[in-house]
Amino acid sequence: MTEKTGTFVVTHAEADSVVVQDVDSAQVHTLTGNDGLEVNDVLEGTLAPEPPLEVSWTLIDVEDRRSVELVDSDLEPTQHSKSLAADAEVGELCQHERAGRGEIHVFRVPGDRVEDAARDVLEDDETIARAARLEAVRVEVRRDADAGVLSVRYLPS
Repeated sequence: MTEKTGTFVVTHAEADSVVVQDVDSAQVHTLTGNDGLEVNDVLEGTLAPEPPLEVSWTLIDVEDRRSVELVDSDLEPTQHSKSLAADAEVGELCQHERAGRGEIHVFRVPGDRVEDAARDVLEDDETIARAARLEAVRVEVRRDADAGVLSVRYLPS
């Protein structure tokens, strides 16, 4: 096997090992050792397979390291997000760029399912992987059950 360079999300961390997921390929790698990495950390770097079996990996270079904060906000979606959702079908995703950098995903959800949908987003590993691809360090989930709107804000540093 050869080295792999990319963006990786820490999905599991223990004192002596770490599991990371490549955000582009979804491939999972177990790293030997742990140099202070925690779940939801994002690494841009290079991994190398450990000889002789090459079933575990070593982190040999780190270009960038950041943590993604998941926030279950008590704020409602913005008026702009609500207006996007007003024209959407239930279950439809509307995406728009934030002023500057970042992205906002807005979903139309039945009002009685908004809390479940928010919890699903906050617990989904793909939320962190998407944040890593978007170079976000904070993911903020907002909701309005009366309007049936859930917004997920991917915010950069």
